[in-house]
Amino acid sequence: MDPSTTAGISTGQPAGTGVRTRFTTGAGVRRATGNITEQYLARYEKAAAGVSDPAALLPVTGAQRRFLLARRLAPGGRPDVVPLFFAFPRGTIDLERLRAAAGHLAAAHPALRTRPDVLRGAPVQRLGAPEAQVNRVTPRPGESAAAALRRTLLAWSAEGPPLRLFLADAHADAGAYADTDGAGAHTDGATGPVEILALALDHAVCDEQSLGRISADLGEAYGHGLGPDDVPKDRAAVEVAGYREAVCLQLDAEQRASGPDALAYWSRRIAPALAGEDASATPGRPATQQAQQSQQTQQASAPAAPRPTGSLQARLPVRNGDGRATAFPVLLGACGSVARALAEAGAPGRTPLLGYPWGGRPAAAPPVLGCFLNTVVHPAFACGPDDLTTTWWDDLDHADTPFDEVVRAARTATVPWTGRLDGLLTFEDLHRRPPLELDGVAGREVHIDGRPLQAPFAVSVSYGTDLLVRLAWDRDAFPDGLVHDAFAALTAELSGEPTELSGEPTEPSGASAEPSDEHADPSGRPRTPSATPVA
Repeated sequence: MDPSTTAGISTGQPAGTGVRTRFTTGAGVRRATGNITEQYLARYEKAAAGVSDPAALLPVTGAQRRFLLARRLAPGGRPDVVPLFFAFPRGTIDLERLRAAAGHLAAAHPALRTRPDVLRGAPVQRLGAPEAQVNRVTPRPGESAAAALRRTLLAWSAEGPPLRLFLADAHADAGAYADTDGAGAHTDGATGPVEILALALDHAVCDEQSLGRISADLGEAYGHGLGPDDVPKDRAAVEVAGYREAVCLQLDAEQRASGPDALAYWSRRIAPALAGEDASATPGRPATQQAQQSQQTQQASAPAAPRPTGSLQARLPVRNGDGRATAFPVLLGACGSVARALAEAGAPGRTPLLGYPWGGRPAAAPPVLGCFLNTVVHPAFACGPDDLTTTWWDDLDHADTPFDEVVRAARTATVPWTGRLDGLLTFEDLHRRPPLELDGVAGREVHIDGRPLQAPFAVSVSYGTDLLVRLAWDRDAFPDGLVHDAFAALTAELSGEPTELSGEPTEPSGASAEPSDEHADPSGRPRTPSATPVA
């Protein structure tokens, strides 16, 4: 996954209060007692009572609720989008056949035909008719396919289906996507003209486990020439029932994980990192400068221009029988070192807070597509690997506590935290998400950088035949030289050997940050398999 993608949980707003009030303005609902999930379910049940079509109405999971909040705060109501990009030899893809296959997916999977709504102050999702958008994107004169796709994703309309595919010919930048390093899936050795397919989803309907199934099902439907009318009605009904069950089971798990003991645990974890901190400060800039910029932004009549971002990447070898580089605590420790190095430039002695997506469906839940994840907070204290691993396992015992509940717990304990994270870490096991294959031709996954971030920096690690480590950063927050040094230290810590760096700072593209995905939860609670880091 692209390092600009996140779980979409951190909005920079007081998450513990914003979710409770944003959707209830004018609704006349009396504030309920209990945790955030209990309050939401009480509002949902009251709002859903007496609706004309209850079969088409569903509650939302905690992650979906936070995505909808972020959407309401975003200019134009644009959702967080998860894009995957695949290079195919030019002429491989039949657009009408692809449109039919995408419609087949939307008809088969209820999550892909839901639409967000607010009913009497409660966020909900409504089932609609199956629909998918498939368009060819024509680059403007002198515009690369990457820039054209970024521009198209930025223009994502709040109205429309959650599954959209965009195809662009790579004329100006075809050489950038030639398969010269042997990494990833091959396109039959083709090195000629290519076209780039963007498979993009609203993050409120998908997570990493969903992405793997979408790629597989889209390829199967395309190969067999299937369309939306090829989904039997009885199968569609079974899928709807399974999706409803999975959502309800997820909410039950979140409710159980929001008890007093869990909230006290997270308060103890976060409070030391923020002791004596100015709540308005974020990494890379002094609090006074940030306050001035915030005031200027609020006074501006138009939205601020996209902030410039930079990106770096390195490929590290994965030796047979050596799982050290893919052990998640090792990745977390290395990312923590980066966070401390970057934080030291703007706030010496400050302990940064990292976030990483984690989760999986409850064990009894059907294996449906959907958004079943959470963001776990990691205070990046300097410590040894054994202590970090022990603390990480303790965190996983409380990983189901919803992020907004963690923020509220911290604020209740008088910790001045709005929920803003200093950095993000995502890990993806590519063995669990094979490349998209259309009629026997395997697309080669490529990465398009330059989209703004939801945190000052983000590290993405993809585990396939090698370890692809990518870092994106906000160039207004950190100087390029500092980030280059931190990235060199990161790759050295992961490999123990000098590595060749690639990538340069990229100019602002205008596209927004999209959300990431989840991992399986090996903490002892029953969860279904997902992308599990070696540990």
